[in-house]
Amino acid sequence: MWEILLTACLTAAPTTCETHRRAGGADYAACRARAETQALPAGWRPESWPCVRAGETPEMAVTEVAAGVFVRRGVHELSTTGNAGAIANAGFVIGDEAVAVIDSGGSYEDGRNLLAAIRARTDLPVRWLILTHMHPDHVLGAAAFVDAGATVVGHANLPRALATRGGSYIEGAVRAFGDIGATRIVAVDETVDTTREIDLGGRLLLLEAHPVAHTDNDLTVRDLATDTWFLGDIVFMSHLPTMDGSVNGWIALLDDLTVREAARVVPGHGPVSYAWPDAAAPIRAYLAHLREAAREAVREGRPMLEATRAIARRTPPGWALTEAFAERNATVAIREMEWE
Repeated sequence: MWEILLTACLTAAPTTCETHRRAGGADYAACRARAETQALPAGWRPESWPCVRAGETPEMAVTEVAAGVFVRRGVHELSTTGNAGAIANAGFVIGDEAVAVIDSGGSYEDGRNLLAAIRARTDLPVRWLILTHMHPDHVLGAAAFVDAGATVVGHANLPRALATRGGSYIEGAVRAFGDIGATRIVAVDETVDTTREIDLGGRLLLLEAHPVAHTDNDLTVRDLATDTWFLGDIVFMSHLPTMDGSVNGWIALLDDLTVREAARVVPGHGPVSYAWPDAAAPIRAYLAHLREAAREAVREGRPMLEATRAIARRTPPGWALTEAFAERNATVAIREMEWE
């Protein structure tokens, strides 16, 4: 027998989450079909729904969001030894000849756990590691896949970004974990300027590089077989977005992407998959609010510290980790608006 490990969080308080076991059926196929139709009380949103054998609690539960497409949900926390840096969504796609991993997790340990989840499902080689952008919660597990023989692919700007920021990311990992083991910054083997296809054997992935938005090195990955679109941190859900690029560029990119169709998207933070373009609505509303608040602060000539604190206090409800990132977001947005 199989069970669904259904994790759901309150939409109004996204760090309030519960995981329940629900009957999944006699086999994995029945469990998957049932997992996608689970009802929840009003105000709760499903975050992940992996199928496991009855009574089992795997070290890393991954949800098959579409045929051959698996996603590990990241928790809405800062990196600690307790979560091993598994704070961003990460996934993998299995073809007939090879596997591609999309984002590596936030530490070597996290990457190794994700690799073990892959090995529980296939012996095919992990040929590709695709990094959606430079941030440590997405790249610090990369060495685990490089050590397993994967080729690292990223945006054309990613090598420079990692060369600039990599040292500080490792310092941050030491502060978060103490002993970081084999965690390290890896070289990017191949880059994408515009678009590129990767063939996993009977299965194509479409990689697309984007202009400055969340960062200046955002890359998306679309599995053409299931029309599943990995958007990286271009889309945050529940977790407050973090500014490291351009608020104007981010809003413009969201407006461009939302006119395109997809069966489902995988956000960089939040549920393991979500309907599109519905997933974009909360983040676009937040970014528009942030931009207008920053413009107002610039028009009024308010001191930076006073302005950032005031904007942070006005962050709309329903976002996790506002205390960690709201003031920083305000600072980045104000600096951009000063040059409009």
